[in-house]
Amino acid sequence: MASGFDLENFLEMCAAERGAAENTLAGYRRDLEDFSAFLGKTPLVQAGSADVSRYLSDLNRRGFAETSQARRLSALKQFYKFLYAEGTREDDPTRTFSAPKKAAPLPKILSIEEVDRLIEQARLETLKPQPSRAKRLRAQRIYTLIEVLYATGLRVSELVALPVTAAMRDARLIEIKGKGGKERLVPLSHAAQGAMKEYVGLRSAEDAYENSPWLFPSHGDSGHLTRQHFARELKELAASAGLDSSKVSPHVLRHAFASHLLQNGADLRVVQQLLGHADISTTQIYTHVLDERLRELVESAHPLAMK
Repeated sequence: MASGFDLENFLEMCAAERGAAENTLAGYRRDLEDFSAFLGKTPLVQAGSADVSRYLSDLNRRGFAETSQARRLSALKQFYKFLYAEGTREDDPTRTFSAPKKAAPLPKILSIEEVDRLIEQARLETLKPQPSRAKRLRAQRIYTLIEVLYATGLRVSELVALPVTAAMRDARLIEIKGKGGKERLVPLSHAAQGAMKEYVGLRSAEDAYENSPWLFPSHGDSGHLTRQHFARELKELAASAGLDSSKVSPHVLRHAFASHLLQNGADLRVVQQLLGHADISTTQIYTHVLDERLRELVESAHPLAMK
């Protein structure tokens, strides 16, 4: 196991000073404890450059993807940079190492027509007679989730943790607290607003989760719907809509939101703000959509291209 004192101090710093999310902290812990296990009797705080080199080679032998290797190296770099800054070490054993370069893959997206089919299938499910009140509420919930997700481009963790107050007013904008505690405003479409109100009204009529602060409550530990549960229901819906369920996920709908905005002329900086990206370089993965639009424009409008 990792050196408890130094590891806990590092994680505490990440949470307090950087506002790291629970998932991020859990990832750092797993990666550093894996390195500690690899070191054996050598304390984590005493690892040298040769140990780091051997560990990276071991990750490669174990078949870790380049992205996974890069993530683990990043965790090590941040940990030893912290120890150096705190004066616990006089050097940084990861300083000379760089992550393997790999071109960022294009995000999987659905076409506008495919998203329309998915939303329409969800809407039709709300109109069907349901065998129980629970199934009726579930049908309205998945429809609301999809409408809100495609209207806002929220991260799935932000979506499932929306407060019920988000549906209690007529505002076209809702405030989201995203990564690192950063807040942003995102717009709601009329369809998303209507779906939320219908869902909350149905929830009240069924006398379900009356005292829950969450828009999408559940009986789980978190008190709200989990990302995994939503993903499963979304795949079921995709299959019933005649779509390839393996290509449909909450994150794919977030990608579709961004790509379709750019495809229809939205500014990249606006999309960055809506997605809650701290750095525009993260948003630039969607510029393949702009590249395609420019190519089509040149081919259709340039006089030489028409000959």
